[in-house]
Amino acid sequence: MQYDLLIKGGYVVDYAAKLEDYFDVAVQDGTVVLVEPAISAGAKQVINAEGKLVVPGLVDSHVHASSWLGGSYAHAMLVRAGVTSALDMSGPGETVLALAREHGVGLNLATIEYVRPGHTVSSDDPAAAELKDLVAKVQRQGSLGIKLLGGHYPLTVAATARAIKAAAQLGAYTAFHAGSVEHGSNIEGMLEAVGLADGNPLHLAHINAYCRGTVRPEMEETELALQALCANPNISCESYLSPLNGTSAEIVDGLPGSMVTRRCLKTGGFSEDEAGMEEAILAGWAQVNYPQGKEMTLLTGEAARAYWRQQQTLVSVSFAVNPVTPRVRLATAKRSDGSFVVDAVSTDGGGIPRNVLLPAGLALVDLGGLSLPELVAKISYNPAQMLGLVNKGSLAVGRDADITVVDREQRAAFATIIGGQVCYLDGQVLGRGGKIITTAAGADNVRQQGLEPLVVDLADSILMQKAQK
Repeated sequence: MQYDLLIKGGYVVDYAAKLEDYFDVAVQDGTVVLVEPAISAGAKQVINAEGKLVVPGLVDSHVHASSWLGGSYAHAMLVRAGVTSALDMSGPGETVLALAREHGVGLNLATIEYVRPGHTVSSDDPAAAELKDLVAKVQRQGSLGIKLLGGHYPLTVAATARAIKAAAQLGAYTAFHAGSVEHGSNIEGMLEAVGLADGNPLHLAHINAYCRGTVRPEMEETELALQALCANPNISCESYLSPLNGTSAEIVDGLPGSMVTRRCLKTGGFSEDEAGMEEAILAGWAQVNYPQGKEMTLLTGEAARAYWRQQQTLVSVSFAVNPVTPRVRLATAKRSDGSFVVDAVSTDGGGIPRNVLLPAGLALVDLGGLSLPELVAKISYNPAQMLGLVNKGSLAVGRDADITVVDREQRAAFATIIGGQVCYLDGQVLGRGGKIITTAAGADNVRQQGLEPLVVDLADSILMQKAQK
């Protein structure tokens, strides 16, 4: 027999299948068909993985790949980082689909639609009927659900609760960058968000973003966050390991439009207005996302200011505001039963240049914070289950052949294989196309957009299952 693909001699680490040893992996018709110490049959393509790790394809549960954030660069940046499936965390969903059609390199990509006053809803206090209409509309368009941008563009407390309830009633995926008109993107906003969920399923985004020491000492905030998560099993969540955040540099009427951006300027000692943003860019505190070659990079100084002005301030910007100790604690914290409090490690990256699942995650392994199987659980198996991707996150026979081959010494992806297609290999992006992760409600529109749907049932996701316990 001749297989489509054979990965030879790698050290296989699979949390779900409890594999950790040297194995060959054979792939046929997009599926893992054999995992054995030595496979002698031939293959149309062979990848020599000697001296490398072979793990289930990475799943990033928080990225940006839309016209608003991330853009066309996200797809190639993600597969170069070893990612095989990802959740775009805010949309606009229509642009996510359009960019995937034009720039796809094999990635499986889901999206959820942002809820923003004056954009997708009429005001900061939309009624339940308007919110339900929005959720149903975006489901038909191919999005899994919605994301509340409270930390950036807040709704009233009551409207936030209505949005979470409306999405739950329609079986939609709901994510939340915590914050309302009453509390901001901090530990107070996070604790408020947990209460507003009221037992409904909720993906609370980037837990580390609420533990920056802006209200209480950073580790006190971290422990409060962990206690709240342990007490509320309806909350699914992720945290990321980069020191950099990502936000908008847009100026509206002389002020940053995003409340998060204003807080970051204040943290760096700059005024919370247009002049403060300009000074922060020149000083290097604000790092502007800048397209260079085939990826997005970070730029500061005069060149960054010129680009920001040229784009009429409509660019993304990053600030080094994430303290290291909360990042490590949140990534490694466990409940009394040994399960992780924070389900997954994400990047909040994609087209934002901080796709550090492998370099930061393997650094944690080297420090003894996580074992290799635990890291695989956090960056592959668990996030796959969050999205209802029941056939991903493992290399067991019969699972989808989504595989990441890792250069352990470089802490980087050597090969990214998605559905049996080699999408990235040794510095070269090779993939084409991709799939949009959607529900049955959105499959037809995804096809009409010239894309292939990967249909999931959100009832299978741990987001929904945890809320039912």
